[in-house]
Amino acid sequence: MPGMVLFGRRWAIASDDLVFPGFFELSLRVVWWIGILTLYLLHRGKLDCAGGALLSSYMIVLLVLLAVIICTLSAIVCVSMKGTICNPGPRKSMPKLLYIRLLLFLPEMVWASLGAAWITDDIQCDRTVVNGIIATVIVSWIIIVSTVVTIIIVFDPLGGKMAPYSSAGPGHLDSPESSQLLNGLRTAAASVWETRVKLLCCCIGKDDHTRVAFSSTAELFSTYFSDTDLVPSDIAAGLTLLHQQQDGIRNSQEPDEVVTHSPGPPQEADLDAELENCHHYMQFAAAAYGWPLYIYRNPFTGLCKIGGDCCRTRTAEYDLVGGDQLSCHFGSILQTTGLQYRDFIHISFHDKVYELPFIVALDHRKESVVVAVRGTMSLQDILTDLSAESESLNLECGVQDCSAHKGISQAARYVYQRLVNDGILSQAFSIAPEYRLVVVGHSLGAGAAALLAIMLRSSYPQVRCFAFSPPRGLLSKSLYEYSKTFIVSLVLGKDVIPRLSVTNLEDLKKRILRVIAHCNKPKYKILLRGCRYELFGGNPDNFPTELDGGAQGHLTQPLLGEQSLLTHGSPTYSFSSDSPLESPTKYPPLYPPGRIIHLEEEGASGRFCRAAAQYSARWAHESQFSKILIGPKMLTDHMPDVLVKALDSVVSDRAAYVFCPPGGGSNVDMV
Repeated sequence: MPGMVLFGRRWAIASDDLVFPGFFELSLRVVWWIGILTLYLLHRGKLDCAGGALLSSYMIVLLVLLAVIICTLSAIVCVSMKGTICNPGPRKSMPKLLYIRLLLFLPEMVWASLGAAWITDDIQCDRTVVNGIIATVIVSWIIIVSTVVTIIIVFDPLGGKMAPYSSAGPGHLDSPESSQLLNGLRTAAASVWETRVKLLCCCIGKDDHTRVAFSSTAELFSTYFSDTDLVPSDIAAGLTLLHQQQDGIRNSQEPDEVVTHSPGPPQEADLDAELENCHHYMQFAAAAYGWPLYIYRNPFTGLCKIGGDCCRTRTAEYDLVGGDQLSCHFGSILQTTGLQYRDFIHISFHDKVYELPFIVALDHRKESVVVAVRGTMSLQDILTDLSAESESLNLECGVQDCSAHKGISQAARYVYQRLVNDGILSQAFSIAPEYRLVVVGHSLGAGAAALLAIMLRSSYPQVRCFAFSPPRGLLSKSLYEYSKTFIVSLVLGKDVIPRLSVTNLEDLKKRILRVIAHCNKPKYKILLRGCRYELFGGNPDNFPTELDGGAQGHLTQPLLGEQSLLTHGSPTYSFSSDSPLESPTKYPPLYPPGRIIHLEEEGASGRFCRAAAQYSARWAHESQFSKILIGPKMLTDHMPDVLVKALDSVVSDRAAYVFCPPGGGSNVDMV
C-alpha cells in the first residue's frame, strides 16, 4: 500500500508484492542459466555442423541476456523486501527497476522468436543441443505469456483516475478539486463494478429485478473499495494480522464467567426446548437445498437412494405438491425430512433474483405447517444477498422504523405472495387447521424466513421462526426487538455470515488499516508466518504488530494521505477514532433476527479437523456478533452439514445431562 504508479496510472499491485513472484522467476532463471551454460560447455565442440555457428551465437547471447535479467530480478526481490506495508520509502527505486525489467522483455522476445525460426530450419547438429534450444524457446514464451497475463490481472481500470491520489499529499487531498475528482472516481468505480458483475453473471436473464440487483451490487462494491488505496495482498496481510491479534487477545483474557448452562431452571428448560426444536427443524432447512446438499452430505450412498427419482417421469404423486422443476430434488427432500410425499403441500425450485425456492409441508410429529426457504446456491441468490441497501417495510405490527435488507425483504415478499395469493397456506390449514405455522431457513433462507414470519404474524399470531446462521445485516433495531418473541436464531462458532453487514465490513476495513499501519514487519514475512500459523498454529504473541515509541510516527506518516482520502471517500469513517462506526443513510446499522443461541466449540481442536469437536450452547446477545472474527472456520462454520453435525452433538450431550441432572430433571414443552 499504496498501489504502484507506472506509466502514469495506478496498478493493483504494491512495490512489496514482488518478493514471491520475483523469487520464483529468479530461481527459474538461475536454473535455466546453469542449464544453458552446462549445455554450451559440454557440447560446444559439436557445433561445427551446419547452422552450428548460429546456435553457438544464440546460446552465448542468451547467457548474457539471462545474466542481466537475473541481476535485475535480484535487485527487484531485494528492494521489494525492504520497508513495511505503510512505509514504501525504502522501495522508491522499484518503478525504475520494473521499467528496466520490462525493457528486457523486448530483446528476450526477439531472441525467442529467432530461436523458434532457427529451430524450424533443418539444422543437422547434436540432438541434445537442439532439444535444449527448443526447451529454451518454450520456457521463454511461457514466461512472456505469463507476464502478459499478470499485467492484465493487475490492471486497474480506474488507475488513470487514482494515480493523482497515490502521489498527492494531504494538503492536496483537502482541496475542492480533490473532492470533485473523487466524486468522479466514485461514479467511474460504480460503472466499472457494474460491468464486472454483468460479465460474471452473463448467463442470468436481464429482467428488471436483475438490472436493479446489478446496480445495487455495483454501488455496494464501489462504496466499499473505491475510498481506499489497498491492493489485494494488503487485505490478505491485514486479515492474517487480525487473526493473530484476535487469538492473542483471547488467550490473554480471563476464562469466561458465563457458564454453558444457565443457572436458572426456566432459562435452562427454555434453552433445551429451543435446541430440540432447532435440531428438528434444521432438517427442513437442509432439505430446501435439494439434491446438491444431500449428495454432498452422503457422497457414497446419496445417488443410489435418490437415483430413481431423478429418472422417474412426473406422476400423479408429484402433481400433488404443485411444484415445479423438481427433477432429483423431491427424492432428496423425502430422504432428508423422513416425510411421505402426501405430507408436502408445495415444492418450488423456481430461482430468480429476489425469488427463492421454498417448500411447504405438514410436520405431524410437531403438529406444524412448515415453510422452509432455501439459502444461497446460485448467482441469482448472490445478487439477492448483495442488494444490501435498507428499505422501509409496510407492516401491520405497530413498530416504528420498519426497515430491512432490501434484497432479502424482496425475496420474503415474493414467498409471502406465493403463500397467500396462491392459497398455499390456506390449503395446508384446510387439511390440518389445528396445526401452527413454523418458518425455517438457513443463511439467505434464514433471513427471508425471519422477514416472512414478521409479514405473516398479523394473520398467524402463533407463527414461530427458526433462523439458522442468518445474516446480521437484516433488521432495524426496532424490528429486531419485536422479533425476539417469536424468532430464534442459531449461530455456530465463528460463522462469518451472522456477523456480516455493511457496518461490520466498514469496521473490518478500519481494523485492517489500523493493524497494517502499526505493523513493523515487511509484508512477505507477515504472509509467510500467516500461512504457517493457519496451517500449524502457534503462539500469536510471538509476532509483534505494534510499533515502539518514535518509530511509530515515522512509519505511519505515509498514511496521512490515506487518512484524508478515507475521510473524503467515506464520511463516517475516522481512521484514528475508536468511536462506534456509523453507516451512511443508505446503509444504516442492521441487526440479526430474534433471540440468538450460540454454539461454541469447547477446548482446542485441529485447525481444520472437527471429527471430535464438542460444543456448548448458550443464549447470546446480538452485540457479541458486532465484529467479524477471522479464522479458518469462519466459512466452514456456516456450512449446513457442519451445523447439522454440531446440533446432533450438542443435543445428544444435553440430553444426557438432562437425563441425569445433578438436581433432578424437568419437563419441557416443545413446539
